[in-house]
Amino acid sequence: MFRRTFWFTSGVAAGVWATTKVNRKLRQLTPESLAATAANKALETGRRLKDGAVGFALDVRHNMAQREAELGEALGIDATPELPAPGRYAALENDRSNPKYVENTTYSYNRNEDH
Repeated sequence: MFRRTFWFTSGVAAGVWATTKVNRKLRQLTPESLAATAANKALETGRRLKDGAVGFALDVRHNMAQREAELGEALGIDATPELPAPGRYAALENDRSNPKYVENTTYSYNRNEDH
């Protein structure tokens, strides 16, 4: 009698365990779960790629500045040249001594006439 009870209990436990495992795997294989998993993996991969690209860009900038400093030192070029003072230029030539007026034209400047 004790043997039968032991094997019955063992069978029930194995059945419950197997049913739980199968149900859990079935839930993982639903389309919604697969889509969510794929989206999470894509976000994680994108984040890793972005971090790698940013790190690479910072390394390139650092090495570029270092190499420019080495070249400037080797060529005797000052690394921080002074910029020239901003100049002022006349935007329009304003010649008021010879104004040009259009007289006796048939062209109308009213924009509303065309519509």
